Amino acid sequence: FIIPFLWMVSTSLKPITQVFTYPPEWIPNPFQWSNYVEATQYIPFFTYLKNTAVITVFSTLGVVISCPLVAYSFAKLEWKGRNVMFIITIAVMMIPMQVTMIPLFLLFNKIGWVGTPLPLIVPAFFGVPFSIFLMRQFFMGLPNTLRDAAKIDGASEFRIYWQIMLPLAKSAVLAVGLFQFMNVWTDFLGPLLYLTDETQYTLSLGLQQFSSQKGTEWGLMMAVSTMMTLPIIILFFFMQKTFMQGITFSGIK
Repeated sequence: FIIPFLWMVSTSLKPITQVFTYPPEWIPNPFQWSNYVEATQYIPFFTYLKNTAVITVFSTLGVVISCPLVAYSFAKLEWKGRNVMFIITIAVMMIPMQVTMIPLFLLFNKIGWVGTPLPLIVPAFFGVPFSIFLMRQFFMGLPNTLRDAAKIDGASEFRIYWQIMLPLAKSAVLAVGLFQFMNVWTDFLGPLLYLTDETQYTLSLGLQQFSSQKGTEWGLMMAVSTMMTLPIIILFFFMQKTFMQGITFSGIK
């Protein structure tokens, strides 16, 4: 599991002459730390980093706001057509992105969003089927007695969701947020389709610029890849305790 990551880090510190040596050399000689500096100068790294961060943060925020709300409705509220809508939500997960790619592009182009980050951000505020399904299954495991007790005390439905159910589902919300963060942070196809101005490019598109007709700058590309991977590793490192501690379904930690 860790070998590809170690090879990426090793390559990011090698001179170009050592990248394709045989047998492979795991330890660079010498360590070429200048690859990291050159990589940030080869492409507008910090501009791409800012663009990636903005799209990722707002997209993750959209999922964290919308998906638990929809999932709670599917799990705890009784309304006409609920099961049919849930089946449709699940069915959407079975449709490959390649099927909806062209219709979505035509839609966003018609409303003037192509060439802006909006197609990469706004849809997240309307829910992601997998995240809705995951959150719905979690809410189904929370006892209805908590909701009934809050109703007897006069709490509104939204207050029950916001002050009781959502805090109990914190670990599931964070898991959903991390999944979305990873998907958007490393997404290549979405930015490739909708971003036309180089000043709006993300890091995944920036990696493409290390390849040209003259060859590929492997050391610089791996340096940017390493820097692009670190935020995900750091995020998981600090949040793993929250994922693993869990909560009991009785509502008592």
